[in-house]
Order: sequence, then structure tokens, then C-alpha cells
Amino acid sequence: MSTLEICANSLQSAINAQEAGAQRIELCENIEQGGTTPSYGLITQTRKHLNIKINVLIRPRSGDFLYSDLEFHVIKEDIRIAKQLGADGIVCGILLPNGNVDIERTKVLVELARPMSFTFHRAFDFTNDPFKSLNDIISTGADRILTSGQQPSAIQGEHLIRELVKQSKGKIIIMPGSGVNAENIEYLLETGAFEFHMSGISSIDSKMNFRKLGMTLGNRDTEYKIQESSVEKIKAVLAILNRA
Repeated sequence: MSTLEICANSLQSAINAQEAGAQRIELCENIEQGGTTPSYGLITQTRKHLNIKINVLIRPRSGDFLYSDLEFHVIKEDIRIAKQLGADGIVCGILLPNGNVDIERTKVLVELARPMSFTFHRAFDFTNDPFKSLNDIISTGADRILTSGQQPSAIQGEHLIRELVKQSKGKIIIMPGSGVNAENIEYLLETGAFEFHMSGISSIDSKMNFRKLGMTLGNRDTEYKIQESSVEKIKAVLAILNRA
């Protein structure tokens, strides 16, 4: 059986994922920046509304995956609190300046997260050697790797994903993500992967009637748009997975 994880950027997106039939969500905020750690209020309310599994993204800021000692302390504290708030899993990743996986720090986070699962996220896609990084992440005890095959989208990186599945030899789950949809999920199934990650995002017009002319916080084109996971897009992918 395949598993579909939805990258949910809000409580409504999380509720939509469950309604559509997804088995798990990755809860985050600021999805347009690759995702950052969700607020404790969002984690709490999502746990209250969902009975499917909730993995929480722990990423203290946008940008690269090289973290200072101060940021590492923030990451650890966020993991502790996510555990207290009822999360089922943690999604995180740390690299060294040379592009290798930070094995030592990642091991600390994997142990801290237990008994929750641990997904090493798309920091993997920014490593200098995917096969060395695969073995390094396996050595940390992580449960899965979220990857687009070191390409902008999973379908572009499907050849590497296929090789990662083969090289992993069942020691870790390889979960394709980025640009996954009903048009390409059948091709991604051919990689041998059985867990998949998508956002299914749709842009919804704000219900605000009054709009302040000449005022913007940075991008007026998106300030009156809400990005939300679509029940229909998720169902379309699940229909194909359930037939496979």
C-alpha cells in the first residue's frame, strides 16, 4: 500500500488533507519559502482536528541548512515541544559547510525525537554526493528521506530517486516530493517508491472586500490570495495510488 503525505501550510490545508483521504501530513508554515516551523498554536489545533499522522517540519528559518549553535538549540527545543503537543514525527535536516550531512547533530535530533519518526527533508537535495549522503543519513537512524532527486521537481529527478530506492536496500524510506500530482504519480511509482509527498496547493481569492490602494507588504499579487491544499488534487492522486 502506498502512503500519501500532504505538505499542509495551515489548519484548513490539514483538514482538507484528511478529508481527501491522505494518510499523513507534514505541517509547516511559509510554504512559499520551502517551509518553516509551524507555531505551537497551529500544531495544537491541528492535533485537535486530525486523527491521521502529523509530522512537524522543524526549520527555524528559510535559506540554507547550515545552522549556528543558537539555531541548533532552537531546533532541539522545537522538537521537544512538538513531541509534547502530540506530533507523530519530525521533519528536519542539517548540513555541514562542505555540503555533507551533519551526521553528529542529526543523530542527536533523531534520538531526541524518539519515539516519533524522523524524516530527513530536502536538505538532502543540496548535498554534494547523494549516495554518500544516503549512507550518512541511514547511519543516523532516520526513518526516511524526502527528496526531489536533487532536481527542482521529483519527476525531473526520477532517475536518481530510482537509484536511491535501489541503493537504500530497504534500510530507509525514499519519499519523492516536489511537483507531485495526478499527471506524474504513475511515473514516480515506477521508481519503486511507496511513500509520496505533495502539497496540492491551490490559490484562493481572499474574502476581503476592502483593499487598501497603494499599500503592500511586499507583493500585492499574493496579498489577497490564500494558498491552500486542494481536496480535489489530493483525491486525484490517491485514486491512482489506490489502483496501483
